[in-house]
Amino acid sequence: MTTNDAATPSKKAAPRRKNDPEGMKKRILDAAVAEFAQAGLSGATLDAIADRAGTIKRMVVYYFRSKEELYIAALERCYGEIRDIETGLVLKDLPPVEAVIRLAEFTFDYHASHTDFIRLVSIENIHHAKHIAQSQKIKSLNRSIINEIDAVLSRGKAQGLFRPEVDATDLHMLMSSFCFFRVANRYTFETIFGRNMVSDAARESHRKMLVEAVLAYLRQH
Repeated sequence: MTTNDAATPSKKAAPRRKNDPEGMKKRILDAAVAEFAQAGLSGATLDAIADRAGTIKRMVVYYFRSKEELYIAALERCYGEIRDIETGLVLKDLPPVEAVIRLAEFTFDYHASHTDFIRLVSIENIHHAKHIAQSQKIKSLNRSIINEIDAVLSRGKAQGLFRPEVDATDLHMLMSSFCFFRVANRYTFETIFGRNMVSDAARESHRKMLVEAVLAYLRQH
């Protein structure tokens, strides 16, 4: 060993960053959902999204090319997540009334706990759904839940449990609108009417209200 070898500490090679393109895309999408929900499509920037994702703007553009393409991907992610979970409810294995109750309660719980989803949908409505119109994936995803509801309704109608004229899309709108409203309009509603929309008591009351309203709408009179 030479004198220089003894005096100079060995240098460790810098650790190589693991190449994980799927992980990077997921981090970028996570960041995009949060940033678009907070700042809107107009206010969000690729630099801000890159900062949230712990990367640089060049990598965001490499994976998604443009802010609009990333925004559409964020919408697809949000709609895909709720539709995937709905599929896991296996409504076809439940009696019709139980299936409707499970779907109503899931819809309520999901909207209550996924405020970014509510904000993104609200933002896309401001843009007249022009970005969703460009996504065949979103159209296909949302068609799947209508088909599942229609199958449940068909079984319920055949057993004389549900009114024959009930439409699957109308039922989906009834469930979604109540759940969406209490999250999207929480602050204005609380300020105007003095109601705490997110207390435990309000949450349980509203959840029960939704189920009762849906069943009343469906049942034969």
